[in-house]
Formats: sequence, C-alpha cells, structure tokens
Amino acid sequence: GFSMSVYDVTSRSIYLRWSKFSGASSYRVTATAENTIGHSLLARFSDDTLKSTLTSLIPNTVYAIQTEAIDKNGIILAEAQTMQSTAPDIPVIDQAYSKLSSSITVEWRAVPGATSYLLSAQDGDSCVETVVTKSPGTVMGLKPATWYRITIRSVNAGGRSRPSPSRKTTTVLSAPILSVSSPSYDSIAVSWKAVYMAVGFCVSLMRSDGLGRMLKQNTTNTSFIFSNLDPGTLYTIKAYAWNANGLPGDDFTYNQRTSPKAPADVHIALSSGALRAVVSWMPTEGALAYSVTASSRLLKLKCNTSSSSCMLPSLQCGSEYSVSVIAHNDAGSSNPTDAVSLKTIPCAPGNISIEEDERGNLLVSWSRVNFGHYYVVFVKSDDGLEVYCNTSHTQCYFQSDCGFTYFISVFAYNKAGQSPLGDVFSYTTAPCCPSDFRAVLLSSDTVEVSWAPVRGAEMYETKAASWRETVLCNDTATACTLSALRCNTRYNVTVYSFSEARGSNTSCTSKDVATAPCSPEIKNISKEALSVISVHWQSNNEEATYIVTARGEAGLWHCASSGNSCTLINLPCGSAFSVSVIARSPAGQSLPSYSVPLETAPCCPNDLTLTQVTQSVTNISWSVGRGAQTYATTLESPKGQAKCHTLHNYCLLGCITCGTNYSVSLKAISETGLTSHCTYQGYSSSACCPSGVKLYRLGSNGIRVYWRASEETVSYTTHLRGSKGSFTCTPSSGLSYCDITEIPCGDVYTVVVSPATDKRPKLTFCPKKIYSGKCS
Repeated sequence: GFSMSVYDVTSRSIYLRWSKFSGASSYRVTATAENTIGHSLLARFSDDTLKSTLTSLIPNTVYAIQTEAIDKNGIILAEAQTMQSTAPDIPVIDQAYSKLSSSITVEWRAVPGATSYLLSAQDGDSCVETVVTKSPGTVMGLKPATWYRITIRSVNAGGRSRPSPSRKTTTVLSAPILSVSSPSYDSIAVSWKAVYMAVGFCVSLMRSDGLGRMLKQNTTNTSFIFSNLDPGTLYTIKAYAWNANGLPGDDFTYNQRTSPKAPADVHIALSSGALRAVVSWMPTEGALAYSVTASSRLLKLKCNTSSSSCMLPSLQCGSEYSVSVIAHNDAGSSNPTDAVSLKTIPCAPGNISIEEDERGNLLVSWSRVNFGHYYVVFVKSDDGLEVYCNTSHTQCYFQSDCGFTYFISVFAYNKAGQSPLGDVFSYTTAPCCPSDFRAVLLSSDTVEVSWAPVRGAEMYETKAASWRETVLCNDTATACTLSALRCNTRYNVTVYSFSEARGSNTSCTSKDVATAPCSPEIKNISKEALSVISVHWQSNNEEATYIVTARGEAGLWHCASSGNSCTLINLPCGSAFSVSVIARSPAGQSLPSYSVPLETAPCCPNDLTLTQVTQSVTNISWSVGRGAQTYATTLESPKGQAKCHTLHNYCLLGCITCGTNYSVSLKAISETGLTSHCTYQGYSSSACCPSGVKLYRLGSNGIRVYWRASEETVSYTTHLRGSKGSFTCTPSSGLSYCDITEIPCGDVYTVVVSPATDKRPKLTFCPKKIYSGKCS
C-alpha cells in the first residue's frame, strides 16, 4: 500500500511524491547515481512531509531512488523504488535571427544526452514553442516585424532542462501582397497594400523564360506600372519591403502575362447552303482563347475558341453582320479587331402564290427578300419531270397539263449563295376529262356508262340531265350505272372527273343518250275467231315497233305492229297463254308489259262412240278433249232428247226411244267456263224388241218360237243358246214365228228374239225365255 512517483525532472533536480503510510513517523529518501561512483544523496523527512525535491544532481544521469517509511523505533515499515534520469544540461544560444516574417531561426551548441530541444518564442503573453532534434531550429507561426524573447531547453527521456538564457530577436517585415494586371498588351500594373513597419519597397520584373533583362524599381509608393513589354508574354514579378534598418522583409513572387494583341488578317468564309460562317485569323502571341462577335441590328452572336478559327452557327438569313475578333489570356483581352462586314444568304422568298390564269398556264409569284439578287423557281411534276425559271423579277410562268401535281419551290440567290429551302408548295391541276365514254342501255330505265381512266382523277361524277330531272352517280370506278331513268326520254350525259385537291373539272363534253321506250300497257284482248286473238295496247313511242308474245306450254306465238294492236292467229285450242307486249326502237327495247292471261276454248274430242245397252239406255263415250274439264252430251229427236253432264269421258243416256234417229252433240267446257260446241254423225236406236214371245215344242228335238212384231217392217232373229250348242233362225220378211229343229236333248237353253241387225255385237237386251230339251 506504499507508493512513490516522480512528477518533475530538471537537469539537476528530481521532484518526488509518496503516499502516507500508517504507523510511519518519518520517511527516508536515497538517490544513487548508476554510472557514477561515490555520488549518492540521502534526505530524511517527517511524517507530515509527503513530497521532496532532490537537488545538486548530475545532468543526464540515471538515479536509483528509494523511499522508506520508518516508525518511531527506527524500524522500516515499507519501501518503494524507482529509476529516474535527470534532464540534459541547459543549452546556450549562439545566435537567433529572422529570415522570414513568420519565423526565427536559433543556433546553439549540442548538449550531451539531449534527444531533442524545445524552442520558445515569447511576445508578451503569447508564446510559440517548437520541438527540434538539432541545431539550428526554427520557430514558426510568428508575427512579422515583432520582437520575441527566445529560449531553448534540452530534452531527454528523463525530462527537460531549465530554459537557457534568453536572446531578444525581431521578425522581418511581411511581404507585400501584390495585385497585378495587364491593362494593355504592352504593360503590367502592380499594386499592394502598405506593410507594417516598412519604409520602402523593391519591385522587379523579368520574362519567365529568362529572355531579356530584368527591370527593377525601388519606391516608397504602393503601386507601379511596367511598360514597353512584349504582348502575350509571361513575366515573373518579385516585391519586398524593408524597414528603417534597411533589412529586407519577405518577398512576394507573382507570374503575370501581358494581355494579347488584337488578331490580324481576319477572314470570313460562308458555308455553302448553310447559315453558318467560319471566321479565321492569324494567331497572336500569348493568346489562350479567342472570342468572335457578330452583331446585326437584331441579334448578337458569339463564338469562343482556343484555335485560330471559329464557326458562327445560326446566322439569320438576309442579314448583315459586323464581325470582330478579340484575343484572351489570363491577363485579359485584346482590343477588338476592325469590324468585317458579313452578308448572309437571302431568306427563302415568302408570300408565294400559284394561280392557273388560264388552262395550261401556271403563274408563280412571290415577295422580294433582303439581299436577294435573283430568283430561281423549280417546278417538279409528279411524274419526275422538273423545269425551272431564272429571273430577277418576282413571278414566273409555266406550262401545265391536266391531272398533274406540281411541287414548287422558290430560291433567292446572292453572292453568299442560295437561300434556305422554304415551304414547298404543291399545286394540283384539274383532273383530265374522260374522253369517248360509252353508254350502254341495260334496260329501259338503266344506262351503264364506262370510260378509260384519266390522269389526276380520284372520283368521277356521271350526270344525266333531261328537261324534267337530273340523275347523278359518283364512283371511284371507271364505270357508272345510271338507274331509275325515265323511259322514252332523251338525256344529256356528261362524265366529270374529280380530285380532292382541285375539285371537279367542269369543262368535260357531253353526249345525248335516249332511253328505251316505256313498257306498253295492254288495254284489251278480244277473240276474233276460234284461233284468232286481237291484242290492243296504248302506244307511247311513234318510232317503236311493238311485238306481242303469247307464251304457253303449247309454244310461242308472235305478232308485231307499229300501231296499237295486232292479231295472233292459229292459236291451238285448249291452251293457256301469258300475253305480253314489248316496244323496240333504235334506242333499245322496253321492259315487257304486265302479262295478261289468255285461255283458248277446249278442243272437241276426236272420237265419239254410242253403244245401246238396253232398249232405253245408250252408253256414249269419247276421247279426251284438251283443255276440257267437263262434258255435256245431248241426243235429240222429235220424240225427245237425252242429256248427260259429266267429268268423265263417258256417259249413260236413258229414256231412249227404240227405233228412233237422234242427232248427237257435245259441249267441251274448260275450268274457267269456256265452251266448245261439238257436233257428230247422227245416231239411230235399235228397233223395239218383240212382245208376246211363246215357245211350242215340235217333236222331241224342235221348237217354234212366236212373237208379236213392234212394227211390220222390222225383221227379227231368234237365238237359242245352251251348253250343247247355239242355234239361230231368221224367218222370211213378214213372218212372226221361226222353227228351230234338231236341238240336242238333255239341255237347258236360253231363247231370245231380237230385231235383226247387221251390227256387231248382236242385241242381247230383249227378254229371254227358257227351254228345257228332255230326252224321251
């Protein structure tokens, strides 16, 4: 718990402190030099003393130091040891002087054992210290023209010595701070502020490259101008101040270049076809950069460069510029060169107008422009052909064709060149007219107009005009169908070409086109004879020929007339027809009229047959008559008539009187009621059957047949039929009986007596008798 420490060391002293130890009544300190024989130091202190200074020590010597705590009985209670070196000996300053206004340099003899030195410069309350390792040493950071007290201490690992005897020294004057400029290309102006404690100044100037001689000037002023210098040349300027003792202070060095001389031999070259110019000049000595200024009434342009040429872009056309060049370096700028005049190319002409003063001629006109000496107009058609006009006036004439688009540009020229391209105008002439168009009549109210394509036409308008109406048709195709025209009318037809740019060409020629006759209207159809029909219509065209057509399953029948009726002959019976009329003229053919139905009377049957079924009933049949739906037959005699109406081609007629002559007639009736009256050859009914027929046996194999005749003139025939044979007996005229013999027995026979006739088959409808032939 007992400790000791060193808190300060000098060349001949060591300063100690220790901690208080309980029970100690005194403390004993012993210092023994390590490398020096017989040199030791002993000191004793009361218990109230806790620090001590060991003096009269040897500089730069290591001491072994021991501190002991001792009680009142002289017994050592505790001890502490340490090794400590003394500082080197005190240095002695040989000299101190100032070369710079902010420092003082000190020289001294080296001190044995010193590892470094502490220099101090004190000015009143301020002190500046610097550690150096050897002589000489310099204290920095001082104030110019100020007196300082300079001391030095030696330092080693043990500590530092006491300060040396002081030496009083002043710092030199500070350097004047120069402000340098080159007011002209052959002069440099130098100025500075007053320096503290200065009584005069020295300023010198020399080319930095070492050429030429040095110029030097002593002055008590704070400015000076060097003249007759080389333009654009770098000079080195030095200046310092001196005090009343003639000691020079710090110097200040500054490099300054004289401003350049104005460039010479300025040339301007305009870029062809562009609004820019290249300005060039001879380089001037010492110039680092150049600026070119081009001024007009409305605009000022600048261009900066480090070379001997510069491009002036964005010039305005039709302007005159005043161009000058200035050289620059870090010293300043030269005077501007004498102005050079620059006239730019003219502006593109404006207010361009294009007129087609007469067909086939274009007039192009424009406004004059500044600095425009002459003008060239280029006209290029859309087929690639280009023409031009060169004039000093403000208008030009060009030939033009229909249907072309012309691209027109106008340029102005002067010595500088061609104006920029202005607006390119296009002018489209009216499209060409379709020539030799063809009109074809498709129907009585429709005409198709076609033509060859024409140049410049984007659309066509076909116009058909009559005294009553106008019909228009617009289409991009080269054909147009004019429909809903009035029949039997003459139209004036024109085909106009149209373009969006120019509109319609209204100078196209027209043609007259007549439409076909109007469709006739059938007024009446009359029957002149069995197969002759007259057709009547309303005529509406004196030049037309009218054709009547009857169309049916039986075929076609025609008749023609230039009037208002004609006759169809040899129409077949029992046929249906559709009758129509068309009108035909040099202009074309009309639409057919509305059809009128026509039906001829049905045909009479070719074949008619009558067969007597009974004494009072006759069957009548006939072949089919074309066109007939029903038939009505009539048998008529003075004794009466028999009638039959049927859908069939046969009929049974009753109430026929036997032995009577009849006239035969037939009506063939169509579905619509048309009737054909047909007459045929007369018909005679058979004679009446006899009455009172009786049979008498004549022996075993014969019979006699009796009857009563209906008329005395009628002859009768007897027929006997059985399975074993048939027998016929025809008596002489006037007799009313007949014998039949050799009839096989054992059979049943049917006996019929009927009027005799040459017709086949024989009459079978008279009453029958039964005869049984028995064998004996």
